Formats: sequence, structure tokens, C-alpha cells
Amino acid sequence: MFDILINSEIFRMILLAFYAVGVILFTRRIYEYLLKKRFKKDSAVYYNRKIIHILAGGLVVLAVPFLFNSPLYPLFAAILISIIMYIFHKSGRILYWFQTDKDVNDVSFCLMWGLAIFVLWTLLGDKWIAVIPPAFIAFGDGITGVVRNLAFKERKKHPIGNIYMAGVCIPIGYYLGATSNLPGLAFWGVIAAIIASIFERYEIGPIDDNILITVSATITLYIGGIIGPIF
Repeated sequence: MFDILINSEIFRMILLAFYAVGVILFTRRIYEYLLKKRFKKDSAVYYNRKIIHILAGGLVVLAVPFLFNSPLYPLFAAILISIIMYIFHKSGRILYWFQTDKDVNDVSFCLMWGLAIFVLWTLLGDKWIAVIPPAFIAFGDGITGVVRNLAFKERKKHPIGNIYMAGVCIPIGYYLGATSNLPGLAFWGVIAAIIASIFERYEIGPIDDNILITVSATITLYIGGIIGPIF
């Protein structure tokens, strides 16, 4: 019975979902600690958002290729969490230690995380390529926010963040691209990392950086999967 449970992708999805919720609840303690240390409320919220990016979105996405044989399970989990996060926003009872009234970026993060996996896995048939864009918004955008918060004590777009993001995303894109079964994707992973790091700087109305990073990286990797090696 236990073996059947462990080998069930639904069970694995539920375990990862509980882990992500655990990270979210733990960051409430971090929020309280930062306020005691006289951090500004917005700064504490921003730190927590990036911690969740890295520990929940990032570590979970690295587990996806090992635990799942179908992109439907990560997609379903991402949509479900997106809906839950959106309900908190619409109800006016936000999870104040990482959500704000100013935006719904946490919702777009969850949604784009799952959509990128589903689209690339379905189109290219490679789970390692599929996790590259969500890894960019988790680790790359995560370190970008931490660096900017340390430098400016607030959420602020600045080139220093894009430089650090590229420094994180380029090795991720190269390694995951090289791990895939598609030829030449290590090179395209690097190109996707550079493009995503540039797009992180921008937000166009309701289209935030989570969307721009994920869409630009997904398109680049899809093109790379079709064209193949350039050199």
C-alpha cells in the first residue's frame, strides 16, 4: 500500500503542495522577525516574496523532472494555488506577510510557473527544458529582488538586479539545457537566460515581470528546440 502511494504522482503532487504551503507559513515568522529588527513593512514583505520564490517555486521545480512523468500534475497544482492566492486578494484578506494590495504578482508567479512547464513539456517532449523558465523566475528573479532590497531597502527596478539575475540564470539555463535530450539546448538555455534577465526589468500594465520572463524564455527555448544546434 505504501509503495503504491509513493509511486503515485498525485500523492507526490500533494506532498509538494504541502511543502510549498509550509514555506509560505514559515515566512510569517520571518516577517515578524524582520519587523522586530526595524525593517520597513514593504521591505519585509518583498524579502518574503523572494524567499518563497526560491524555497517553494525553485526547489519544487527542480524536483519536477524526478517526480513526474506528465506535465498535467504540476500544471494542476499551479492553477489550484493561483486560484487560492487570488481568492485571498479578492476577499480583501491578503496574506499580509508576502502579499500586497498593490499587485497580484504572487498569482502570476504560480500560474506562469505551471504554464511554462506544461507548454514546453508538451511541445518539445522534454521535462528538463520545461523547468528552465520557472527556474528563472524562482531563482533568478528571487536573487534579483534580494539584491535590490539589500541595496535600496525597497522594491525598485535597477540594472544591478538584472546583472545578478543573469549570473544566476545563465548557469541554470546551460546546465538544464545540457541535461535535456535535445541537441544544442545548452546554448539556447544561455540565450534564454540573457533574454529573460533583460525582460525582468520591465512591467507593462498588468503584465508583470513574472509573465515577461516566462514568456520570453519559453519562446526562446521553443525556437531552440525546433532549430537545434547553431554551431
